[in-house]
Amino acid sequence: VQLQASGGGLVQAGGSLRLSCTASGRTFSNYNMGWFRQAPGKEREFVAAKSWSNNPNYADSVKGRFTLSRDNAKNTVYLQMNSLKPEDTAVYYCAAGLSGSLREARDYDSWGQGTQVTVSS
Repeated sequence: VQLQASGGGLVQAGGSLRLSCTASGRTFSNYNMGWFRQAPGKEREFVAAKSWSNNPNYADSVKGRFTLSRDNAKNTVYLQMNSLKPEDTAVYYCAAGLSGSLREARDYDSWGQGTQVTVSS
């Protein structure tokens, strides 16, 4: 499956952004869909993910502020980010996988190109 992410940008602390990730090439509804992020000098970290059937799963650092949703009819997954903090600044990647842990990057087979999110203080 091919993934195209969009929606990043520059926002002040406390603001909101919505990221989108559109998939093509395979049956989207079968895939686990996740968002990861990587800040400069840091490892890629889990942000949020959702399988085709279960409730979303969130990192503790974003719980209560970020909401993941998916629209299988549009082959798109969204990440609504509210109450953004400077520490949320990173390149955000969407990912798709057919099995394994939702929180482990190694269990995802396909990755989008990344979209930059910058939160100013």
